[in-house]
Amino acid sequence: MSDPFFTPVSGFDLPRFAGVPTFMRLPHVPLDDPKLSEVQIGLIGTPWDGGTTNRPGPRHGPRQLRDMSTMIRAQNGATGVRPFEMVNCADLGDVAPNPADLQDSMDRITAFYSKVYTAGIVPLTAGGDHLCSLPILRALAKDGPLGMIHFDSHTDLFHSYFDGTMYTHGTPFRRAIEEGLLDPKRVIQIGIRGTAYDFEDRDFAKSVGITIIPIEEFHARGADDVMAQAKDIVGTHPTYVSYDIDFVDPAFAPGTGTPEVGGPNSFTALQVARLLEGVNIAGADLVEVSPPFDASGNTAYLGASLMFEMLCNMAQSIVR
Repeated sequence: MSDPFFTPVSGFDLPRFAGVPTFMRLPHVPLDDPKLSEVQIGLIGTPWDGGTTNRPGPRHGPRQLRDMSTMIRAQNGATGVRPFEMVNCADLGDVAPNPADLQDSMDRITAFYSKVYTAGIVPLTAGGDHLCSLPILRALAKDGPLGMIHFDSHTDLFHSYFDGTMYTHGTPFRRAIEEGLLDPKRVIQIGIRGTAYDFEDRDFAKSVGITIIPIEEFHARGADDVMAQAKDIVGTHPTYVSYDIDFVDPAFAPGTGTPEVGGPNSFTALQVARLLEGVNIAGADLVEVSPPFDASGNTAYLGASLMFEMLCNMAQSIVR
């Protein structure tokens, strides 16, 4: 059972539009707070999009995700899981990036998550663009390479952009494999689609043993079958979950920088996150929510709902 201190504020006690918005109305516990030693799952914002190559805006994602997450309640309506009663969860705040320096920002992210990792806290991140995942993995894979379940419309496995730029939101997992942070044979990428310049990224994936499930195969097989394969690939060892909101069709999640048509609807988006049950989750992220491209806020609300689904499975993973 969790400590009552870590119980989210109820909408019956304080209206959801009132108070300081934290992730899911959880207490804010900074890294220098004595309460940090009691936190088991830490929700963290990485408000940075220095790796974006086209439409910027994900730096504003964590703030809107916090605001929309005030709608999250105590119990999962589909599974009955009550994560906040199972483990101590808290909002650990934001990593402070350097918007003028890409490398310094990545170092800052790694340093922040290294403290989280040392404290024994499992992080759940709100991005930011997808390059944020690389410095997070540098902190979490200190004891050996992780597996990964990756939901996205893009592989993010490209070698470089613009004739030699190695660090963009299209390259993080190529770098992660080169740095030994991920075990490619325990990596599966689900939902890949869209037009392409070439198949350099897919050729690399094939050469190192990464499993790619194109969106056509995903739709043909269904979420249950694909997720069963994903869990078989990652096994029982520690696994990172990375969820790019552009995995979802832009009809349901327009607020993102690189939308690709033909993706799943909101229900299926939630379903695949729910089917992570049983995975040994070492950390997870929800990235590429870009509020400037969605005035309604529906993309961020879907993102916050996906974070809750992942949180439920993370809590179950801890108490198992």
